[in-house]
Amino acid sequence: SPCLTSSLTLLLLSWPCPSLGKKKLYIGALFPMSGGWPGGQACLPSAQMALDLVNNRTDILPDYELELIYYDSMCDPGESTKLLYDLLYTEPIKTVLMPGCSSVSTLVAEAARMWNLIVLSYGSSSPALSNRNRFPTFFRTHPSATLHNPTRVRLFQKWKWTKIATIQQTTEVFTSTLDDLEQRVKEAGIEISVRQSFLTDPAVAVKNLKRQDARIIVGLFYETEARKVFCEVFKEKLYGKKYVWFLIGWYADNWFKIKDPSINCTIENMTEAVEGHVTTEIVMLNPETIRGASNLTSQEFLGALMNRLGGKNPEETGGFQEAPLAYDAVWALALALNKTVAPLKAKGRRLEDFNYNNHDITAEIYRALNTSSFEGVSGHVVFDAQGSRMAMTLIEQLQGGSYKKIGYYDSSQKNLSWFGNDVWIGAGPPADSTIVIEEFRYLSQKLFAAVSVFAGLGILLGIVCLTFNIYNSNVRYIQNSQPYLNNMTAVGCMMALAAVFPLGIDGHHIHRSQFPVVCQFRLWLLGLGFSLAYGSMFTKIWWVHNLFTKKEEKKEKRKHLEPWKLYATVGVLLAIDVLSLMIWQIVDPLHITVEKFTREAPKGDLDVLIQPLLEHCTSEKMNTWLGVVYGYKGLLLLLGIFLAYETKSVSTEKINDHRAVGMAIYNVAVLCMITAPVTMILTSQQDASFAFAALAIVFSVYITLVVLFVPKMRRLITRGEWQSEQQDTLKTGSSTNNNDEEKSRQLERENRELQKIIQEKEQRVSELRNQLVERQALRNRRRPSSGTNQNHSNPSPPSSQPDPKSLLPPPGYPNPASDNHSSLPPSFSNSSNLYQADSKISRNHCHNSQIPLLYK
Repeated sequence: SPCLTSSLTLLLLSWPCPSLGKKKLYIGALFPMSGGWPGGQACLPSAQMALDLVNNRTDILPDYELELIYYDSMCDPGESTKLLYDLLYTEPIKTVLMPGCSSVSTLVAEAARMWNLIVLSYGSSSPALSNRNRFPTFFRTHPSATLHNPTRVRLFQKWKWTKIATIQQTTEVFTSTLDDLEQRVKEAGIEISVRQSFLTDPAVAVKNLKRQDARIIVGLFYETEARKVFCEVFKEKLYGKKYVWFLIGWYADNWFKIKDPSINCTIENMTEAVEGHVTTEIVMLNPETIRGASNLTSQEFLGALMNRLGGKNPEETGGFQEAPLAYDAVWALALALNKTVAPLKAKGRRLEDFNYNNHDITAEIYRALNTSSFEGVSGHVVFDAQGSRMAMTLIEQLQGGSYKKIGYYDSSQKNLSWFGNDVWIGAGPPADSTIVIEEFRYLSQKLFAAVSVFAGLGILLGIVCLTFNIYNSNVRYIQNSQPYLNNMTAVGCMMALAAVFPLGIDGHHIHRSQFPVVCQFRLWLLGLGFSLAYGSMFTKIWWVHNLFTKKEEKKEKRKHLEPWKLYATVGVLLAIDVLSLMIWQIVDPLHITVEKFTREAPKGDLDVLIQPLLEHCTSEKMNTWLGVVYGYKGLLLLLGIFLAYETKSVSTEKINDHRAVGMAIYNVAVLCMITAPVTMILTSQQDASFAFAALAIVFSVYITLVVLFVPKMRRLITRGEWQSEQQDTLKTGSSTNNNDEEKSRQLERENRELQKIIQEKEQRVSELRNQLVERQALRNRRRPSSGTNQNHSNPSPPSSQPDPKSLLPPPGYPNPASDNHSSLPPSFSNSSNLYQADSKISRNHCHNSQIPLLYK
């Protein structure tokens, strides 16, 4: 049968045959038969089996026989030092040294250069051994621990990950492996965003991974620490569809189900946490049925090895997994020695001439090993520039609690064999980080539209006021309000309102490249609008204060106000603003900056975050410029408030609306002083900042236009003063507001009433005086007759006697002191003498003095 034929062939190949007339080449080996890693238990029989096959081959070293001299190193560097001394100083001369574990290989390989010896290891995985400067003659058929890294990088590229995180146990092998991984991912354009390490307790490291949003995590630690790590992973919820863990593949298949007293997680917790992780493991047995240099397949090799072990349980035999590597190490050495025969013969040398001082033969063996390439039972055998084995890597994934093979990767050929059976908790491989979607914050269009409507209506109102003022500029009342300054105020208000539109324009309306132009429009429209509107009002109130709050020596100047001084004052204020804005734009021009806010999670279970962005108009020293502008404008506002208060009781015909200007200044100053700091605080809230700034502009403009122009319109409409300048001069125009006019009319009415009362009193006084004169004449005529007949005549009848009460003056007048006319009170004097300046008050005197007294 085929099975019997195969067994017989294998038996014949493995049967040792005596070598006839062959020269021996000795290999000094340090196999760890005991100790921490008793790999020699399976590797030594495997190496001996390879030596038997090599010595029986006629096409490989036909004139030589390889012999193995070995000792038990116990994986102890101290013991290995003694054994190395024995190998070197005990006959025969060893052509090659073959250590086992990494700690012994480090010692042997570093010392071998002194004896010109080639070192070939089958069980050393430490990345530190890949240092050609330190270990110039070292080779190994066991791949370096860093061989996982090319596979990991290839998987990162397959799943399009550009950001990873790492967590390692603080040991030399994992640190050097991670250093190599960092270099490889850097070359591949992949970033290690988080790097954590721990000695015994991984709790803090896992929390840091969670805090820094690690998604693709490479874990380098031993099996015991792996259980600790994933217990903390379960507690931190660092698993599931958003995360992928990469672990070492040489753990036991049920490592996460082993009870461990050092953790407080159940098996169910551990099974849930490790689900879906990916492992990479060096392929130490060729998965393909290929007959290599030894003419054996990997399965035939295992059968022969089991025969050598005598039926021992492979799981209880140390180094069983590494046995194919020891087998291929012997074959690699045999093939390399076979390649040196011809070059040495050409130089007149032979392999048996080797000694510890012969560098030429060592160089030929090194060159042959360095170019080795053959198919072995562990796979394709080839060495890299550092002497490390380039082998295939097995990729597995934990699916449903058990490992499934999902692919192989040959780092020497850079070939990925993918089975396509990978399973993910989500819809596919997760993202390497939270997907961040940049989203610009734009101004609310409803708010912008509403404020724009008010600004537009305000501009129309400004046009109406400007037109009214220009049309009625010949009317005396308008002329006395300095119409040109009012025109400047109207124009400035319209410019300020026009600034509302660029204030609300952002990336929603225009391209970003056009945004600096909008920034310039904002600054210049608002700055010049304020200078014209507020500057013209400030000029009025300034000159009113300057001319009408001085001492008596300034009285003559009050009568003559030169308009050019008013316009010059506005020009100075405007020039200061233009100059400051030009310097600002030349020295430190405005540009766009983007403000980033805290990332926001959208609704739903989406692995994305929203990165809000907001565009600002700013410059390098924005705060300095704003401080200068706000300081200057603030002083003007405060000074305007002071001047308005000082001139509130002044009345002048030259600037007859200064009280209305003062009221406008009050409102503008209050709104500006509140809005400026608030908008600086709310700069990161585009809607609130725009609302405060725009509404402050709108309200200030509306108040200014209404206070300054509406009373003028009302006066001209209600009193008809727009008809002609002559009619305007006939009216009383010295008063500056309706209250003063009403008071003047009231005084006129009271004056007329008092004149009527005086006339009535004069008539009554005249009548009473006439009666008094008549009575006095009658009394004088009766006085002589009454003196002679007073004893004989009867008393007069009551009707003929004068009534004493009738002789009394009217109420409020003094009694007469005598019958003499000159002794009468002034009130009872003749009407012709009533207005004499010597003893009586005149009509004019009564008119000028009594009326104000009565008014007060």
